[in-house]
Amino acid sequence: MTFAALIESKEMLETVVASVIAGLGVTSAFSIAIWGVGRYTELSSRGDRPLAATGAALVAAGGLAVVGAALVFGIVVMTSN
Repeated sequence: MTFAALIESKEMLETVVASVIAGLGVTSAFSIAIWGVGRYTELSSRGDRPLAATGAALVAAGGLAVVGAALVFGIVVMTSN
């Protein structure tokens, strides 16, 4: 029996594409969250732009929410039959 007969190439390709997309998406969301926290810290320490600081905090919270949702989704997919 050959190696090609043991694997399903279509499913393997789908797995690789999904993992690349998920990896880039979660990494981007987390980096946006880090940027938002840094920007919030910088703007709130000055005290002169509270609206911009609030916006940066919302961006950070949104990025963390996306990362959290991806984690929950991944756990649900792994534990489902």
